Amino acid sequence: MPPPLTHRRRMLVLAICCMSLLIVSLDNTVLNVALPSMQKEFGASVSGMQWTIDAYTLVLASLLMLAGSTADRIGRRRIFKAGLVIFTVGSVLCSVAPNLESLIAFRMVQAVGGSMLNPVAMSIITNTFTEPRERARAIGVWGGVVGISMAAGPIVGGVLVDSVGWRSIFWINLPVGLTALLLTMRYVPESRAPKPRRPDPVGQLLVMTLLGSLTYAIIEAPAAGWTSPVIMTFALLALAALAGLIAYEPRRAEPLIDLRFFRSAPFSGATVIAISAFASLGGFLFLSTLYLQNVRGLNALDAGLWMLPMAAMTLVCAPVSGRIVGSRGPRIPLLVAGIAMTASGVLFAAFEAETSNVTRFIGYVLFGLGFGFVNAPITNTAVSGMPRAQAGVAAAVASTSRQIGQTLGVAVIGAVLASGIASGVASGVGTSSYATRFVDASRGGWWIIVGCGVAVLLVGLLTSGRWARATAQRTARCLEQPEIQEATAGASS
Repeated sequence: MPPPLTHRRRMLVLAICCMSLLIVSLDNTVLNVALPSMQKEFGASVSGMQWTIDAYTLVLASLLMLAGSTADRIGRRRIFKAGLVIFTVGSVLCSVAPNLESLIAFRMVQAVGGSMLNPVAMSIITNTFTEPRERARAIGVWGGVVGISMAAGPIVGGVLVDSVGWRSIFWINLPVGLTALLLTMRYVPESRAPKPRRPDPVGQLLVMTLLGSLTYAIIEAPAAGWTSPVIMTFALLALAALAGLIAYEPRRAEPLIDLRFFRSAPFSGATVIAISAFASLGGFLFLSTLYLQNVRGLNALDAGLWMLPMAAMTLVCAPVSGRIVGSRGPRIPLLVAGIAMTASGVLFAAFEAETSNVTRFIGYVLFGLGFGFVNAPITNTAVSGMPRAQAGVAAAVASTSRQIGQTLGVAVIGAVLASGIASGVASGVGTSSYATRFVDASRGGWWIIVGCGVAVLLVGLLTSGRWARATAQRTARCLEQPEIQEATAGASS
């Protein structure tokens, strides 16, 4: 029996939940700095490096909603403990991976555990902090941990990779994971949803098929050929899974993804913005890390220090964005984010900002500014106007969209980079320096980041006005109607 939830005890529960977020968030930022070292040890291609990132984000995106609904049904504390165990074991396995294939498989084990941590921890926080103002402060602390992980990740990763080796980046999860597990067993109370959602195994399978097939087709296309039978098969499989979701989900009383949500312009906009922003982030980190270490010849620590301006701006701007969203709504932060991310992408795409220290620094600052402003309004816009009973599901879709965006960003921009390098070698440009080939090949990826920034700007403008709020209100009434009918029927009986 856990002790009573005094103020001190609630703060401890918040700290435990933040520990889980820290190891999951830190794992991604630290890994990017270690990519070149992994590539050299395993003799991996660009697509191999893509899979070390996307194997994790792909599984995470596929299982987030399943983990959240399962925790509501059988117990949040129970699922949270299982997630800590699986994530910690997966981290240990990653640290001893003998080859690239094993590392990718162990990253997927990590992701299974990670999917049980973040959404479940948010549910635990929501049920622990029941007073609205105290809950808002707790969620603000929770969000700040993401900024801390982005700021600390490149430095921590650089120090560990240069001093001990890339395998040590997974060791740091062991003491944090075990400590969080022991504290959870002692202090975190068990909780369940009063009316948990029923499982949707068919919808879950369709989502996994869609994301897995699409990602495989994009990553492997440069090597196999865009029109090869294997790539075309996976592309058609992804299309069939999407068609299956559209046809099957509306027929369920409690679908995994309620397609009626997308009638709300703010919700649809938040989904597009989340995918665009996190695709930019995934591609930005991927291109920057490989350039700084493989082209400029920097060690992991120096590369991490170069990423610090971006991370620091994200850390500073995220709480500012949250306050603006709370007082004036999401439009201003989304416009600032879209303009800054677009400007950063243009610097690299049109002016080769990476080739000069001054322009590279400005580009990193601009991207950090934009990303710092975009994260807070995503969840706010997703749940805007939603019934309280549906807000958690809407927030879970927004979180899933973030992971899908990062997966697609690494997959698409990595594929563009690999195709550009291969075509440059084939056309005879390969006689030039590797630096020149890399910069030329990466230009297409930077233009994709520009497009993502423009999408954040335009979609943010379109879905944060009066018309958009009206669509959210209509959607809320549509979603509330079955609940009202069910409550009326229960009262009459």
